[in-house]
Amino acid sequence: MRRLLALLLALLPLPARAQDSAVLVADSLFVTAEERLVATGNVQAFHDGTVLSASRITYDRAADRLAIEGPILIRDADGTVLTAERADFDPRLEDGLLRGARLVLERQLQLSANRVDRVGGLTALTGTAVTSCQVCAGRRPLWEIRAEQVIHDEAAQQLFFEDARFLVRGVPILWVPRLRLPDPGNARATGLLIPRIRSTSELGFGVRLPYFVELGPSRDVTLAPYLSSQTRTLEARYRQAFLNGAIEVTGAVSRDDIRPDGLRGYLAAEGEFEFAKRLLLEFSATAISDEAYLLDYGISDADRLESVLRLSRATEESLLVAEVTQIRTLREEETASSLPPVLGTLAWEERRAALGGTVTLGAGADGFLRTADGAGASARDVARAGAFAGWRADRVLATGLLVEGEARGALDAFRVTDDPAFADTLLRAAPAAAVTLRWPLLRRGGRFVDLLEPVASLGWSGALGDDPPNEDARLPEFDEANLFALSRLPGEDVVEEGGRLSLGLGWTRQGPDFVSTVSLGRVLRTEAAGASEASGLSGTDSDWLVAGQLDLAGGFALDGRTLLDEDGIGKTEARVGWANEAVTLSAAYLFLPADAAEARPARAAEWTIDAEWRPSQSWTLLGETRYDVANDKPARARLGLVWRNECVEVDVSVGRRYTSTDEAGPSTDFGLSINLNGFSAGRQARVTPGRCRG
Repeated sequence: MRRLLALLLALLPLPARAQDSAVLVADSLFVTAEERLVATGNVQAFHDGTVLSASRITYDRAADRLAIEGPILIRDADGTVLTAERADFDPRLEDGLLRGARLVLERQLQLSANRVDRVGGLTALTGTAVTSCQVCAGRRPLWEIRAEQVIHDEAAQQLFFEDARFLVRGVPILWVPRLRLPDPGNARATGLLIPRIRSTSELGFGVRLPYFVELGPSRDVTLAPYLSSQTRTLEARYRQAFLNGAIEVTGAVSRDDIRPDGLRGYLAAEGEFEFAKRLLLEFSATAISDEAYLLDYGISDADRLESVLRLSRATEESLLVAEVTQIRTLREEETASSLPPVLGTLAWEERRAALGGTVTLGAGADGFLRTADGAGASARDVARAGAFAGWRADRVLATGLLVEGEARGALDAFRVTDDPAFADTLLRAAPAAAVTLRWPLLRRGGRFVDLLEPVASLGWSGALGDDPPNEDARLPEFDEANLFALSRLPGEDVVEEGGRLSLGLGWTRQGPDFVSTVSLGRVLRTEAAGASEASGLSGTDSDWLVAGQLDLAGGFALDGRTLLDEDGIGKTEARVGWANEAVTLSAAYLFLPADAAEARPARAAEWTIDAEWRPSQSWTLLGETRYDVANDKPARARLGLVWRNECVEVDVSVGRRYTSTDEAGPSTDFGLSINLNGFSAGRQARVTPGRCRG
């Protein structure tokens, strides 16, 4: 209110106001014999982006009062609107009175009052109706809050209600003696957030009541009691921002009928801090009371929990990483003590321009710690330390042929304990080199541009010394990103030995409204690679790699790749994305053949769909599903429906998880939330109000 009326002070005939840039326009402007300044007839005042319209403005110097006669309309630069029939204020706008006033905050929340009193920094509205819904003559708004008095504290950005009644279409639903809500301009305020009704097959019917507490400009906590027929749960989230980072801690504690013998819960924390010289510290950790808690409460369906502490520094020429990871498995077929549960990594890499190309130097160490007793692969501990040097350069010949050359040498030492199949100390050197020829051929014709690029790469790599156990190269992936790489095996434990010839062909076509790419490639080797059958890299001849991408101007994208051999189709994945004003679609298909080396005794295939359809501003239909094609049964499904108008949003959802474990069975859940737009606890309305009829 103070900001809306501040321009009137600039219009007063005082010397102190002479420097303010205010403009007053009226049909008539005169000074009476009683020294009253009077502006009448289509009065408009402009000051600092705010516009005042009234039929008459009178300033009484003797009484030191400012009288405004309506209809009064005040609109500021932020879109806040005030209307009134008449107003009376002192020149300092600290005390005053408005009759028949209506205040619109943030272009959304309307406060209509019989009387408005301003005392200091507070505005009191008597006989008030508050709503963000469209108000039409002869029809009650969808919802409104009627109160005997509403006090607007602009400094705190809070609305205080006394004797408040919540009505839906004029029908009283709830009475509250006192109520506090944040005004629309308040982004963070202590108070109740949007409640949500939830019903699950395991926890029964319940309600979640989140309460937000602002602890300061950089800290807050959210407490969310969740009460149902089967559980009493308290959820919590703490957030704090620092000058150089932020932390967030979430957790919950429950006493339920699923495991009535004790408390259940989880605790998770994550954070990130940036120090001098681009040094970045990141951490994340999760602890749970039992394997089924996250599934029972719909928090996560992860089957492994990773706690990570990572320190890194990345520049244009170098990378330094130190990381420790602790893994807890939730899979029935895995044993945590032999996973391994603890992994550590230290790596340094630096890149410089030298020797006519780019020279890369690096060193690193990593280790795996198992806590299982005994000896053998399930109890083996491995540590590695090593260094490497690499060189890479490319030249374009006069014929347009692109020649790339690279070489690499690595020296590693391994320490193996608790496994008699390997010596305690192992040493290995791994040299590698390759030459790659690319011949990009460009053709422009009509509306299309075609790029055809045949590629051939001749390389060799070897391993001199001992063979360490394979800990980090068990799941190699063959795709277009590593088709021409020195090695297609991940990690440092296994080397792809021998000579090889990598052949590939890429075709890209670009049109006015699309871009398509097709790639084809294969690797021919003199020695068989130590990779699984399903990877496509076993034997001397790899599978054929076929990949393609398609991007359309309408927001449609397709990306897919597959491996082909004499027996048919191998690993296959495809992704579809479509996004526009009405539709958001993300779909994926994955097929993995059976392979005992990858701990997959049977084939795996599934497709997932995540879609959102918006037929109008008011309606949104959401769907999500995951289907196990190999076993011909669904894994999970969810449907949601959202209806909104300018003042309310209703969100209804139903979901079903079909999978089960020894700890948790299939479950169904229903959710309902109703959000009143207009307060900071709610979202901003995105729907254009309809027209009043009649």
